[in-house]
Amino acid sequence: MQQAMVIMNPSSGKAEARDYIRAAEEVLQGAGYQVTVQETAGEGDATAFCLQACAECYDLVVAIGGDGTLHETMNGLTDQQHRPTLGIVPMGTVNDFARALQIPLVPEEAIQSLASPRTRRVDMGRLNDRLFVNVVAAGSLAGSLSSVSSEDKSRLGFLAYLKEGIKELTSNTAHTLTITHDGEIWEGSSPLFIAALTNSVGGFEKLAPAAAVDDGLLHCFIVKDLHLLNSVTVSISLLLGNLRNHKDVIYFTAKEVTVRSAEPVQTNVDGEQGPPLPIRLSTIPRHIQVVVPED
Repeated sequence: MQQAMVIMNPSSGKAEARDYIRAAEEVLQGAGYQVTVQETAGEGDATAFCLQACAECYDLVVAIGGDGTLHETMNGLTDQQHRPTLGIVPMGTVNDFARALQIPLVPEEAIQSLASPRTRRVDMGRLNDRLFVNVVAAGSLAGSLSSVSSEDKSRLGFLAYLKEGIKELTSNTAHTLTITHDGEIWEGSSPLFIAALTNSVGGFEKLAPAAAVDDGLLHCFIVKDLHLLNSVTVSISLLLGNLRNHKDVIYFTAKEVTVRSAEPVQTNVDGEQGPPLPIRLSTIPRHIQVVVPED
């Protein structure tokens, strides 16, 4: 019998994740899996559980939670000799990675899709010595989004990020960044740098319309100006999927990127606080196999 480990974050989805455990077990057992359930209690638990699944040669690991839980789970797959297939039940505020793979955002539907025979190999990103799932942002706006509390995420959903972003826009704080990519160098003042692996960032599925989960590229945006009035036109471009052509945005694709600053600059990685600059980013093409819904 095949082995499946379910890693569940009980605080995800307005603390409703536990309600779906039994349904997930039933679907997986019906698909021929013996199921082990692991519940996270703190930071790093999902990674530790996933490492255990790799060491014990589990066939499938299912992450039930938000982008942060998924980020931790997938970090447990880093450079492992045996990497289980990954299943995803999105329960968070934004669920960008699930959106990019067209995994249902309704938990009941996502659970049913765990029995799908269809899988897809997807890229991963490497930030210094760890993996990231979807996006890395650097700058004053990225730092402010890291301060969104778990309570606000549960209570307000995506509006929690919007509230913090608006507060930061009014201050118009920018930092001098040096960005090197595939032999080219850009240096200038910017409130926000984004490197995305998929087309969905912060719930906006048109940030990088050309991005695919298996194209081996980082899709990068340098925002040169984001004062309050200009942010309106940036937002319109974002909603229309035309951000790359905005006059105050530089867009490029790359396989390797480094970002530095002489000033203290915070990063946001998959919706959570990341390391301060400098950072080194790269792609690991088609690194992980993910269960996706049948066509």
